[in-house]
Amino acid sequence: MESHELFSDLFERANAKEMSSALGLSTSLVYKWAQPPGEGGSGATNPLDRIAQLLELTQDERIAHWICERAGGFFVKNPGPSQEVRAQSVVSGTNAVVQEFAEMLSAIATAAVDNAISESETTAIRERWQHLKSATEEFVRCCERGDFEGMGERRD
Repeated sequence: MESHELFSDLFERANAKEMSSALGLSTSLVYKWAQPPGEGGSGATNPLDRIAQLLELTQDERIAHWICERAGGFFVKNPGPSQEVRAQSVVSGTNAVVQEFAEMLSAIATAAVDNAISESETTAIRERWQHLKSATEEFVRCCERGDFEGMGERRD
């Protein structure tokens, strides 16, 4: 689905005039977000396209993490194709998830040793938790595919 198509669908649920008022933008601009850009259409670059541009320009997944957190979820990167053809075992995939879990528990134990958890320790625990969720999601996807190629490759 293209971003302008998503906006077209959104306008069936949300009032474009209310949206433009809340965003401090003209209603015509908001409506243009639902039109195809470029040659065949008169659409304007919409916020979704700009987010995609930011991701492409910065190569920083924190943008996706931030958006997903605002939506009440979390970002899990799809496993990419491996450069070499090899199939890892279920055991190797399981070990990768267990290792992530151990690292999260270590972050918690280290932070709690003084019976208080600082802001920086909270950040470290959150990062480990995000890694664990991603590793577990990747493991489940590998189970569904029946292929553990590339499972457990670090993305730090």
